Amino acid sequence: MHLLENRAQNVVPSLAATLTEKIRGRILSQTGLAPVSTDDADYDLSGSITTYTVSVSGAVNAQTASKNRLTLSVSIKFKNRKNEKASFTQTFTRFSDFDATQTLQNVENGLIDDIGNQLADDIFNKAFVNW
Repeated sequence: MHLLENRAQNVVPSLAATLTEKIRGRILSQTGLAPVSTDDADYDLSGSITTYTVSVSGAVNAQTASKNRLTLSVSIKFKNRKNEKASFTQTFTRFSDFDATQTLQNVENGLIDDIGNQLADDIFNKAFVNW
């Protein structure tokens, strides 16, 4: 698996490495596959982070937010050289809400961890569930 490229408008310096490791770890722990650095690997996964946004997800009134939402999207290209029909290119999106009284900086690492685990599960399931 290649390091995800961070193409999101808002860039968190450690995000690409964090998400890459979550996805890699999920695949390695669940499949027994070993990483190889050759172009003739049975499976190749690459991609980029395309969205990192914070938006209002709940409001007390028109002027006051009650909840904010961090949304992450990753575009993944999975190449299955053993079964080309199982190859895909797809964007996966997940989000997590947090109380508007909290700053993003205070909750960001936990949100990224939570969303990263969900994205890793989604990508793993798409690539290997029918394996």
